[in-house]
Amino acid sequence: MRVGILGGTFDPPHLGHLTIAQGVLETCKLDEIWFMPSHRPPHKNGKDITDNHQRVKMVQLAIEGNPNFKLSLIEFERNDRSYTVDTIEILKENYPTIDFYFIIGGDMIEDLPNWHRIDELSHMISFIGVNRPGYHPDKERFKVSVIDVPQIDISSSELRRNLHENKSGRYLLPESVRTFIEEEGLYESN
Repeated sequence: MRVGILGGTFDPPHLGHLTIAQGVLETCKLDEIWFMPSHRPPHKNGKDITDNHQRVKMVQLAIEGNPNFKLSLIEFERNDRSYTVDTIEILKENYPTIDFYFIIGGDMIEDLPNWHRIDELSHMISFIGVNRPGYHPDKERFKVSVIDVPQIDISSSELRRNLHENKSGRYLLPESVRTFIEEEGLYESN
């Protein structure tokens, strides 16, 4: 079995995440995409992150109805920072017959040399880089397959800002996620 891992804060998960996941699934002929919300992402140190339970619920809502999309809470099983290398070690131990592929944006390929224990990680997993305009990364060093998939140019931080300003997330978020955000009062200005 071939599984792509799409990690992130998912604060909130949006149509860009889903479009990339479906594109990678089809282009790379994977069996499943596992959405893996970060518990305590190292790069978000000190920044406000929406409650874990709410982020998990939003991912559940976003991926429901697609049998190839799964939710993995492996990073919530640890109470420390979520480093990819630690997560992959656990996945490979728990699922020895699955080939895992870590999905990253083309912009993140340039940052790979700064990842925690990247040399070990690059021997444990293959990376799928989603091409982004303006980036021409060195894809050879870390076994990155760079692919083109449809993309929606939106970011979670931009969405949070828009929602905080009482703008609609309609057509950028799955409707079930947008409704949940509205019902929970997430990202509202006070």
